[in-house]
Amino acid sequence: AMHGVSLSIGSADGVRDDYLHRLKALAARVRPLWVSDHLSWSRVGAHNSHDLLPLPFTQESLLHVAARVRLVQDVLERPIVLENVSSYVQWKTSSMSESQFLSELSFLTGCELLLDVNNVYVSARNQDFDPWQFILELPHERIRQIHLAGHSDYGQYLIDTHDQPIADPVWSLYSKTLSYLGPTSTLIERDDQFPPLEELLSELAHARAIAKSVISGATP
Repeated sequence: AMHGVSLSIGSADGVRDDYLHRLKALAARVRPLWVSDHLSWSRVGAHNSHDLLPLPFTQESLLHVAARVRLVQDVLERPIVLENVSSYVQWKTSSMSESQFLSELSFLTGCELLLDVNNVYVSARNQDFDPWQFILELPHERIRQIHLAGHSDYGQYLIDTHDQPIADPVWSLYSKTLSYLGPTSTLIERDDQFPPLEELLSELAHARAIAKSVISGATP
């Protein structure tokens, strides 16, 4: 699977043709099962924030992003898979939830979804919404992959740092999610402060044990 951070599909500037065609050439070489990126924006003109910034979830924004998704899919000649991002504040102009926005976007364009369970938990804690309700509102048949990661807990808020072990509440939400979705391709992300390999393999074993329990019908 190919996973990117630079598509900036929600940018008012639109998707850059040079990046998109390089992405298509890379996909032709790698021949991945899918190509994914984030429902976010990061670029305005020559300025790049190097962060995955959330969109206002409005009808205008939905139509804007849907047009970009169709363009990307036409060029790549495949559905794009879009991931929910961690967020820390909401746009006052938003008229729908992120989960509703993702559902509508998938319906309008045929794009698929990458469900980052850690991102759901981080956003839910920061913005005081129910993470399980978020997941239930997504079209489960469109979810192609799940991501897991660690975050940093600062008490009143969480930061998605990808440099900590996966937190117990995220494991619990993942177990519940997998019981709902059934077996789903899962990736564990770690970007910094790498522990001994044995600790990483332990997280992998735990994820596999949850998946095995779901397949067997046992309680995770």
